[in-house]
Amino acid sequence: MDDRQRLEAFLARAEAAGGLDERRYQSLLAELERPDVPTGYDEQGRLRIAMFDAKSYDVESFAQANENRFAIHPLDTSLNADTAKAAAGCTVVCIFVNDRCDREVVRVLAGLGIELIALRCAGFNNVDLAACAEFGISVVRVPAYSPYAVAEHTVALMLMLNRRLHQAYLRNRAGYFVLEGLTGFDMRGKTVGVVGTGQIGRCVVDILCGFGCEVLAFDKFENAEIAAHEHVRYVPLEELFASSDIITLHLPLFPETHYLINAQAIDRMRDGVMVINTSRGGLIDTQALIAGLKRGKIGFAGLDVYEEEAGIFFQDLSNKVLTDDVLARLMTFNNVVVTSHQAFLTREALANIARTTLDNVAEFAAGKRGAELSHAVLEN
Repeated sequence: MDDRQRLEAFLARAEAAGGLDERRYQSLLAELERPDVPTGYDEQGRLRIAMFDAKSYDVESFAQANENRFAIHPLDTSLNADTAKAAAGCTVVCIFVNDRCDREVVRVLAGLGIELIALRCAGFNNVDLAACAEFGISVVRVPAYSPYAVAEHTVALMLMLNRRLHQAYLRNRAGYFVLEGLTGFDMRGKTVGVVGTGQIGRCVVDILCGFGCEVLAFDKFENAEIAAHEHVRYVPLEELFASSDIITLHLPLFPETHYLINAQAIDRMRDGVMVINTSRGGLIDTQALIAGLKRGKIGFAGLDVYEEEAGIFFQDLSNKVLTDDVLARLMTFNNVVVTSHQAFLTREALANIARTTLDNVAEFAAGKRGAELSHAVLEN
C-alpha cells in the first residue's frame, strides 16, 4: 500500500470511528494531494506522537530527549473515549497512569490508524491488552526509570508522618511555635514490612537498613541478595502484617493484588501501624483504611496514590468542590499525608522516562512490532 492509499484508508477508518472535526478533516484531505508525506508523519518525515495528559515537565523532558527525531504533539487532556480523536493524524499515542485505554478507546485509536501505545510509566493496568492485540496495536512501557526517586519519596512520607512535619510546618506558619502533639519515634530498631522487593522495594530496603531498621520482606519471587542481609528476613504476608511497625507497598496492580490491604489484613496488623503506598491506589481498600484510622488501628497513612485518583490527581481543583467523598474524608485526618502521585517526579526520573519512551518509539519506527519490542507489554 502506497502513502496515498494509507491516507485514504486512514480517513475511511477515522470516519467509521466517528469522524474528525472539520478543520482536521480538511487538513488531512489536503495531504491526499501530497503523496510524498506518509500518514502519521509530518512534513519533515518525522513520526507523529500524540502525548496525552502532557504537563510542562513532560514537554520539557521529552523535548530534551527527542533531539528532533519525532513530531511530538502535547495534549493537556487525558485520554478517554471522548478525547481519543485528538490523536488523529498520529501513529503513536503516549499516555500516563491515569489515561484510560479500555476497549472502546482502543477501538477508536485503531480506527484513527494508531499503531503503538507508548506508556511513559511502568504500570499498564489502565490498558486493555486483549483489545490492543485484537486491533493490532503494539504496547510498550518504561519498566524502570528511577527506583531511587520512588524509594526516597516513600521514606520521606515515613519521616513526615513520624515526626509530624506537616503539622509542625502549618503550626509555625501560623505563629504557633509549640511542640505538644508532635512527638515522634526513632526509626532505628523499628520493624518495617516491605511488600514487594523489585527495584523500588530493594532501594527502600537499603535506605531502611541505613536507618538501623529490621526489615520483614515479602515477594512472590525472593531476592537472594536481599535475603542475605543480616537485618532482612523474608516472611509470609500474614507474619509481615502482624509484626511490622510500618508497612510499605511496592507491588504492581493485578487482580491478585487488588485490595491487598483490606479489612481482614488491617485486623491482623499491630495497633498504631503506619501504612505507606507509593505504588498503585487499588492495592488498598480506602474504605477499610478509613475505618482503621477511625478506630486507631492504623496510626498513620502516607499515600502517593489513590484508587479513584483519575480526574483528581494532576488537576487544578483549587477553585472547585472536591466531590470525591472518600478522598475528602481521608484528608480530614491529621495523621494522613496525601501526595498526588509525585513520587516519580525527579529530574533524573523524568529524563529516563523520556529517553526510554522515545527509544521504544524508535524501535517501532525501525520496524519492530509486538514481542519484538524491547519493552513490549503483552497479553498474558
